[in-house]
Amino acid sequence: MGVVVRVDGERPGVQELSVELERGRERAVNYPLLLGRVRAGERVLLNTTAVRAGLGTGGYHFVMKRADEGERPAEAAGHIVKLRYTPLQFRCQSVEEQDSPFREAIEACEGLDRMPVIVAGLHSQIAPAAAAVRGLLPEARIAYVVTDTAALPLAFSQLVARLKEAGLIDATITVGQGFGGDYEAVNVYSGLLAARAVVGAAAAIVGQGPGNVGTETDWGFGAIAQGEHVNAVGILGGVPVAVPRISFADPRPRHHGVSRQSLIALGRVALVRAVVSVPEMAPERLELVRRQLDDEGITERHDVLLARGEVGLETLKERGVEVTTMGRTVDQDREFFLAAAAAGAVAAQGLKWIENPEND
Repeated sequence: MGVVVRVDGERPGVQELSVELERGRERAVNYPLLLGRVRAGERVLLNTTAVRAGLGTGGYHFVMKRADEGERPAEAAGHIVKLRYTPLQFRCQSVEEQDSPFREAIEACEGLDRMPVIVAGLHSQIAPAAAAVRGLLPEARIAYVVTDTAALPLAFSQLVARLKEAGLIDATITVGQGFGGDYEAVNVYSGLLAARAVVGAAAAIVGQGPGNVGTETDWGFGAIAQGEHVNAVGILGGVPVAVPRISFADPRPRHHGVSRQSLIALGRVALVRAVVSVPEMAPERLELVRRQLDDEGITERHDVLLARGEVGLETLKERGVEVTTMGRTVDQDREFFLAAAAAGAVAAQGLKWIENPEND
């Protein structure tokens, strides 16, 4: 139990709080969609699991109950329940359901019609990918389909809030048990269709929210869903453009060059042929990346393209969006961000080709 000292900041869907506990003042997050907006002076019950376990939540506890009645969130329309069979389950209206104003558009949409979809493994890859698309296609609408492999509430992502403010993402769609997007969908398939039919996106990004899980095993990690998302895009008739996780700054051997996670997701899980973007880099580093992709059979299973990603990094800088991965900046882990930006560039160039098939 603690007492809210002050509300430190608010953005759509979330409040950041300072809460006084017996051991001192600590930070917490409240989701008004679930519990209503809290005020200074309220007593709250906090879930402190993530901080005690040293997980990557940025040092936040989470409000799970308010002692005072106060303001409560209004009952939402719709019959889809998220956080099902938990004390915080709530209703929302998905784009597919019968009473949705978007039901007709979803039913009429038979597929993605070759729409390029950037398939990210990590949340931090979405910024350079979206920025590259925006840098090359300033008028294109870009949708972010957020899966539930990692963070369930999209509001927790400060990055998405910054990207929307900077005009780099036009709309968000949360799928599965994920919630808080501009639109809700039952699964990644209908979420991708909503990007096309509801948002009117020219290009989309699909990937998990913040908080990737890893266990140092070949199969026990959250980003393995990247391979499944490649399959979903291909099944729906889109063009999957996969972002390999590449780093020469990560000290862990399994993430050196192309991460073992990417090699598994793209080499074994992805059954649909995809474009795998590789950024230009120093020759010795590029040789290692190519060898890793060859050894895992990715070069044979997919179309590996060498692309320039600088436009994405330049656009992020122009729009004042700073990004990090595992605390490392663009300058400290350049190939990581260039790989995602290269995927955005490939998607944008592919879209130009689709719209103008007479181009080479």
